[in-house]
Amino acid sequence: MKKLSLLVLCVMLLVTVLGACAPAAEVTAPEETAAPVKEAKDLVFASVVKSIGDTWFIRYETGIKQFEKDYGIKSFMEGPSQPDSAAQVAVIEDLIAQGVDVIINVPYGVPENEPAQKKALDAGIIVMGHEAETAKEGTLTYDVEAFDNCSYGEEMMRELATRMGEEGKYIQFVGSLTNASHNTWTECAKAYQEANYPNMQFVAKYESKENQENAYNIMKDALKATPDIKGVQGSDSGDILGAGRAVEEAGLADSISVVGTGIASDAGELLKSGAVDLAMAWDPGMAGYACSVIAYKLLQGEKIVEGMDLKVPGFESIKIGKGPNGVTVIYGSAWIKITVETMDQYPF
Repeated sequence: MKKLSLLVLCVMLLVTVLGACAPAAEVTAPEETAAPVKEAKDLVFASVVKSIGDTWFIRYETGIKQFEKDYGIKSFMEGPSQPDSAAQVAVIEDLIAQGVDVIINVPYGVPENEPAQKKALDAGIIVMGHEAETAKEGTLTYDVEAFDNCSYGEEMMRELATRMGEEGKYIQFVGSLTNASHNTWTECAKAYQEANYPNMQFVAKYESKENQENAYNIMKDALKATPDIKGVQGSDSGDILGAGRAVEEAGLADSISVVGTGIASDAGELLKSGAVDLAMAWDPGMAGYACSVIAYKLLQGEKIVEGMDLKVPGFESIKIGKGPNGVTVIYGSAWIKITVETMDQYPF
């Protein structure tokens, strides 16, 4: 019995040693089930804008409808008849209930729209923002801006300097001294002038309160106080209109250069008379198209990376950054330049 027990013990020990030396069995992770991908024809993209009757957003709609045609994806625009954050929120709530795949929101009030945007994200909807760089992190999938604000201001200064012969006195307008984008444009423009055009002289920055008549009266007073002004940089779309009118009435269209944000439908007559030299803006149609392309790429599982070409004018090499409150922002270089020669290209 002792011999038998010893034999059994030896066999057990041998089995244990051989088992330890044997290769481990291969462990296979469970396969992940891929989420079903809808066909393009079954996707629904909805844009929510500040005001559906505004000329700017009528132009915006042309971009998303062109995207619909190009990609075969249902794309439509909704929004209040007049700018109203509460009305926008109600539209977003309805779109969440409808189960759309993408919401592109151009908020009238950024903070006011954030809770509804977050609700849409929680429902699995991609939420793209435009003109919402100050949104909080976690309230948008991405915000998309036509350009970096500082770069826009620098470009405006380059255009103004060229027309001034890189010398002489100039003034600036902002819609409000607390408007973040307007003041970024003017501050970056001034810094660029000081670094690159030493023979130009900054005189003053004026607040138009986003009112064309205010800009007109301020410009008339500025001409009295500083009759040798050679240049004007405007920020609000009404700034170049008011300043241009004052320049035209004074018979100084040939000696004062007026450059600033504006659109052809407003500034057309002043561009024709030469009282306004250049209106800069961005094409809202292309911005809407770019937002749609990014959302589509996300639905296809593509990663959005720096330098990506969206195949949209002005968005051929995107930059990616962070807004002041943490939202991830995609920047294009999509400013447009409207002169008397090019104004027919931008009928909005």
